[in-house]
Amino acid sequence: GESGGARVRDGGGVGEDAALGFAGEEAVLGFVGEVVGQSLTLRRVVPVLGVPDALVPLNMPTSQISLSPGETTCIWVSIDVPSAQPPGQYEGELVFIAMKADAECTTQCLGKGEKHQLYRELRNCFEILEPVDGKPMDEVVERVKSATTSLGRVLQSPSFSDFFSDNGLVDMMDEDAISNLAIRLKLTLTVWDFVLPATPSLPAVIGISDTVIEDRFGVEHGSNEWYEALDQHFKWLLQYRISPYFCRWGDSMRVLTYTSPWPADHPKSDEYFSDPRLAAYAVPYSRVISCGDTEKDYLRREVEILKTKSHWKKAYFYLWDEPLNLEQYDSIRSMASGIHAYAPDARVLTTYYCGPSDAPLASNNFDAFLKVPQFLRPHTQIYCTSEWVLGNREDLAKDIIAELQPENGEEWWTYVCMGPSDPLPNWHLGMRGTQHRAVMWRVWKEGGTGFLYWGANCYEKATAASAEIRFRRGLPPGDGVLFYPGEAFSSSHQPVASLRLERLLSGLQDIEYLKLYASRFGRGETISLLEKTNMYLGPERYTHEHMPIDVMRSEIFRTCRS
Repeated sequence: GESGGARVRDGGGVGEDAALGFAGEEAVLGFVGEVVGQSLTLRRVVPVLGVPDALVPLNMPTSQISLSPGETTCIWVSIDVPSAQPPGQYEGELVFIAMKADAECTTQCLGKGEKHQLYRELRNCFEILEPVDGKPMDEVVERVKSATTSLGRVLQSPSFSDFFSDNGLVDMMDEDAISNLAIRLKLTLTVWDFVLPATPSLPAVIGISDTVIEDRFGVEHGSNEWYEALDQHFKWLLQYRISPYFCRWGDSMRVLTYTSPWPADHPKSDEYFSDPRLAAYAVPYSRVISCGDTEKDYLRREVEILKTKSHWKKAYFYLWDEPLNLEQYDSIRSMASGIHAYAPDARVLTTYYCGPSDAPLASNNFDAFLKVPQFLRPHTQIYCTSEWVLGNREDLAKDIIAELQPENGEEWWTYVCMGPSDPLPNWHLGMRGTQHRAVMWRVWKEGGTGFLYWGANCYEKATAASAEIRFRRGLPPGDGVLFYPGEAFSSSHQPVASLRLERLLSGLQDIEYLKLYASRFGRGETISLLEKTNMYLGPERYTHEHMPIDVMRSEIFRTCRS
């Protein structure tokens, strides 16, 4: 991940984070200040498949954490600076108090939560080691190391403390010496005198599977509980500067996408679409909830309502995911023609990584990929391509952009999915923190004007909210999952963010800094700043440490403050 330590940086309408690690047996954690639970939150970093990822909220303002002897845990501290916050320097304290655990209770009383944690750790070991046949030796070694770490945590848990030897972990620290130890950790935050825009400059549209919500939470499609569940997810994700859309997959990768589950004339739809934090919204091609209307009548009525609204410029239609053959491309052309018959200025988004396989557009695959805009024009306005196609060749972005007609409203967006893989930027589990954050740096440097991610909650099907999280087979760990159901970790019904979602947020905030600098000094100078600070030079050359990011932000504030 990023470099550790209690580093809290700048403010100005953004969220800032720091990671704190501490070890012991029992700890009480408190914060001294007036913003606890509002501007400041604490979350415990919980491993998923042995990799620190889930950020489980702690009680505020005081929380108690149980640790095994010798165990180290990590606390994620987030400070959200309201846009109206006066600039200046602010201080607070985190207080850690070590307590002697009740040994008798610890060894004899194994609660449901502890049992579940032991089960998850053992299950993780099984999943890590199960699919090793035919894997390269270095990958097998890494899997064994990860499983060994998980087993070590199980053996060190208080449940097995009776079996520790006299020379074991229980004697690593003097219990009497630490029983009443308190550490006061001072945090200092500097709020700068500028505010990031409420509406993200670059739309990042990210899918939420409605069928996953229906299965896991047991809500019937179209019921009041269903609407409430979708509303909760939409509002929760808005705080991460992303523009959520719900999705339901059909045959041959046709996808029904919609940002609001209500019809266009419903007050909730207008509330959603008018929210300044929403940069883009998906309009469904057909009705989300079945009724007597034909598909054509429904589409015409929705478009006629929306195109009279001031937020219509945010609208887009996402009809098909990664078309592969002529039939699928023709389906997009036909559907888009129907939309443009009612609204010629409507934007249709198409994701793709190749041209139609059965009607080659050129003599080689990459040239055929480049010719897709000629094939889809005027039936697509947002050409959304996979970063996997580019690999480590960011220079190829110029070839893609050269095929577009921005004067006719055409845009270039990008997406990541299964690829690209390490060391290129992506959001897979186990990648470095700056590698996650660099996804957005790459988008900005290559010249993309938007970004799409196929799924944020696309884990394996489960029929209970508290069921164990399992990533989908055949996908890299973490692919399609940026948050977890809260019930999988506690009694909370709030979603649990991943570290990767937090780094996505940081990357989107970085884009606002870069855009501000470019507005003053030009795009070329901004790229020079990225390279001069060694923050991001290319898909394989980006910082592994946090300091260059601080240097970049500080330089932009210094030169752009008015």
